[in-house]
Amino acid sequence: MQRKQDELIERVIAAEWQQFDRVKNEGGRASCQDDFETFYIMRKSQYLLWEEEMLESFLQDLQEAEKRGWNLITEKYARMMKSTAPKEYALLEKDLPVRSKEREAISENIIRIQVAWMEEFAKKFPKTASNARSIHTYEDGEYNTSYETYLRGELGTYSEETFLLYGRWIAKAAAAGRNIAYEIMTETVKMYGYESVEAKEEKEITTDAVCDTESKTCRCNGRK
Repeated sequence: MQRKQDELIERVIAAEWQQFDRVKNEGGRASCQDDFETFYIMRKSQYLLWEEEMLESFLQDLQEAEKRGWNLITEKYARMMKSTAPKEYALLEKDLPVRSKEREAISENIIRIQVAWMEEFAKKFPKTASNARSIHTYEDGEYNTSYETYLRGELGTYSEETFLLYGRWIAKAAAAGRNIAYEIMTETVKMYGYESVEAKEEKEITTDAVCDTESKTCRCNGRK
């Protein structure tokens, strides 16, 4: 069972990287697009917690997008620009898949749960959290994309099946009293050689790569 999940994680990351590598960023290629090691750690730390069915569904999303010539990573960045670059987003919006009002409402509920988790994490581990993205959308700027906005963009790219599975997983975790933000950060710091988040906090080492995912400043230019 674990071997199958590990294989799925590797396939998902490989498919994501292939699309990430092709994102056309404003101002030219972003430095994060040449840093597979960081990309791998950031994505794997998330997927290690996912259920097998979620991984299978998202892998299918990526594969189907590839067949259609659609780049889900470009779509994710385009969706984030609704907050970080509204004028540019207005030019891209017509090309993005439309999400229902019902789905958007569910998405906001998911986001509220995850933002609360991240706020709790930042309160307990301020030094480690200071290296990560800003938490809230109201903190967004032209060259700063918050955790909340990033999550909103990512959720918007999921198929209906993946979105449903993800939402159920988050709801189940919340009901069980888990904090997924803490669990993801735990997996992240372990891959950087720390025993735990607590150990990382004590070291007071500031390294953006430990807590960032992809890039804080990547912006697509609408090309897929």
